[in-house]
Amino acid sequence: MLLSEVDPHPSPNVDLEQYTISTSAAAEMLYIAAYVHDDIVGRTVLDLGCGTGRLALGAAFLGAKHVVGVDIDENAIRVAVQNSVKTDLKGKVNWVVADIGVIHGDFDTVVQNPPFGVQKKTADRKFLEKALETGKVVYSLHKHPTNDSLLAQKIRSDGGGFKLVSPSPFLKKFAEKHGSKIRACYALLMSIPHMFSFHTKRRHDFVVDLYVMERQVKTS
Repeated sequence: MLLSEVDPHPSPNVDLEQYTISTSAAAEMLYIAAYVHDDIVGRTVLDLGCGTGRLALGAAFLGAKHVVGVDIDENAIRVAVQNSVKTDLKGKVNWVVADIGVIHGDFDTVVQNPPFGVQKKTADRKFLEKALETGKVVYSLHKHPTNDSLLAQKIRSDGGGFKLVSPSPFLKKFAEKHGSKIRACYALLMSIPHMFSFHTKRRHDFVVDLYVMERQVKTS
């Protein structure tokens, strides 16, 4: 209910792939992070490319110790601040207008809905690299490798939720290269409304993969 109160971007930029994460996908993602893996409550949380704040505010609501939301778009952050007031979470998230490249620090958990690289190929890699650099555990959404209608149907028939799936070999190698390993990969349903002129449907439902990546402790 709280996530549904978070307003999306009023004028999204297609080049930045500013698709606000759907309420249901955000709820599933935060549920997995908070209650399946215990990575939200009492933790420091960073939301990279936070947009209007749905994941950051959800983490704050669930009891994160400290939350930071970062986005390059000043208008998105302005709406995020308004959303924090609307949801009675004002002051619970530190909002930063900046390119994610300037962000440094060490957070318990990073959550992100990065660009999928549809408009700009490999756009998600910059986000994933920064997430693995700053987070002990990373929750990152990525495009499912195929248009898997059977998997989508199975998730729907089970009342929504999520399904464990095999991770992409590319992302597995990518995580290992950056000193992390994939703890789990979950398939979720994402829904986006008609937003841009090239959209042909009133709503598009599709499968996305939530990767849970954990930084490996170096041993001497």
